[in-house]
Amino acid sequence: MKNEYEKTDSVCIRVEDVGKSFGKKQVLYDISINVNYSQILGLLGPSGSGKTTLVKIIAGVDNATRGNVFMLGEKMPKLSAMGNIGYMAQSDALFGELTAEENLRFFAALYGLKGLKRKNQINEVMEIVGLTDDLKKQVKKYSGGMKRRLSLAAALIHKPRVLILDEPTVGIDPVLRKSIWNELYNLKKEDSTIIVTTHVMDEALNCDNLGMIRDGRIIAIGTPEELLEATSSETLEGAFLYYGGKTE
Repeated sequence: MKNEYEKTDSVCIRVEDVGKSFGKKQVLYDISINVNYSQILGLLGPSGSGKTTLVKIIAGVDNATRGNVFMLGEKMPKLSAMGNIGYMAQSDALFGELTAEENLRFFAALYGLKGLKRKNQINEVMEIVGLTDDLKKQVKKYSGGMKRRLSLAAALIHKPRVLILDEPTVGIDPVLRKSIWNELYNLKKEDSTIIVTTHVMDEALNCDNLGMIRDGRIIAIGTPEELLEATSSETLEGAFLYYGGKTE
């Protein structure tokens, strides 16, 4: 029996009227977003705006209090869909006593990667994040920025169809940040669908579409060009302030 959300259109991720509360505190309000296949959606907003909670729900790490999320034709959360998702959290889920290689072997094993394929994937993702020379180093000896890069490598290890990255470039120098974004473009060309949270305005310009989020609400959504034009702004910061300053 066919699922009504099977790939009959261009939408890879559908977020429908999602709300989230922790006890009596509501943190997300009626979020609705569509993300097309092979596109990069940026979620732009300040710390505490609800970005992390939203991507956790999309990734199936957390449950919405109300509303629905569909990904690749499946209603989330669904265990069988997790193998198609690469998720990089804000907090680095790494084993400090192990080397980078041992960490990546662990994550590769979760996705059934073995032998030469696992070895090649580890080498490839470490090259992407610029950590090849530190493959044998214990993670506890890594700097904060290096740990972020290794977390990104772990998210990429199984070549996921959907990649969800929560502030992936925090603490990373501009040269490597550009390299990482180049790789995200390459993944998009290979049909990966990507969601990235950020509070860096320049970085948000790299996205196909942007959802501006403040106080748990989407205040605007569109391409960077559309948002700039609609607000007669020269910068995304100006556009954000325009939408963020609106009242009902």
